[in-house]
Amino acid sequence: MTALGWVAQPSVFPWIALVLGLCIGSFLNVVIHRLPKMLERDWRVQCAELDGREPERAEPYNLVVPRSRCPSCARPIRALENVPLLSWAALRGKCAGCGARISLRYPAVELAAGLMAAYAAWRFGFTPAAFGAMVLAWTLLAAGVIDLDTQLLPDDLTLPLLWAGLLFNLFGTFATLPSAVIGAMAGYLVLWLIYWLFKLTTGKEGMGYGDFKLLGALGAWLGWQALPLVILLSSVVGAAIGISLMLFARHARETPIPFGPYLASAGVIGLFWGPEIVRRWLPLLG
Repeated sequence: MTALGWVAQPSVFPWIALVLGLCIGSFLNVVIHRLPKMLERDWRVQCAELDGREPERAEPYNLVVPRSRCPSCARPIRALENVPLLSWAALRGKCAGCGARISLRYPAVELAAGLMAAYAAWRFGFTPAAFGAMVLAWTLLAAGVIDLDTQLLPDDLTLPLLWAGLLFNLFGTFATLPSAVIGAMAGYLVLWLIYWLFKLTTGKEGMGYGDFKLLGALGAWLGWQALPLVILLSSVVGAAIGISLMLFARHARETPIPFGPYLASAGVIGLFWGPEIVRRWLPLLG
């Protein structure tokens, strides 16, 4: 048996995908932390250029440079301290240098990325669909957490995700190409129309343009047929959490709640279980 044949075995591939997903999850933590800061730096440079000012010189800052450091003591994180899940557990969730607490979110993102990759490998086997599902799930995870932190859905994530969905569906991986193209257009336009209806009615902005692009990307991956389910799931979950925050966490009604995490969660559900949900549950609603 060749090495590729061994990896492709149903009893092996999910475990390899799990390890790969954990490593990607570690990188996603870097993306979640650094991408908004990188965009802010770019915006400052662009604003300075528009004002005719000389942009401030700054040290290189991207997804690779500089090395990851403890935000409390600026101590560089060594390779052995950056092993997904294991390092966090071995350090008991604290920095090895200053003892500052390391957020539980870091291992949570790693675990989520690993489990979604393993499930995609188990569900789709060693096929392009499995790798496509991993790419979609990982990107949705990063985008959802960034939106939760900053109320920003970066074009650097949503637009490549849209084009990647169309690319995978050139070969009908998740939907036919016509369905994917219609899904991309419909996903964007549905939320765009809701945005303008809400704004014209209330004079306020109910959501951001990043939400339009993310739903368009989901339409490109899953086809237009999946959009009603994605919108329904994200709206129900978003409404339930929003009402709970206002009732139990004293969250002010005027304080905006990001919609991206709910879209991302609904997209993952639609990716893995959408057809089953539509087939089994929607007929019960009449």
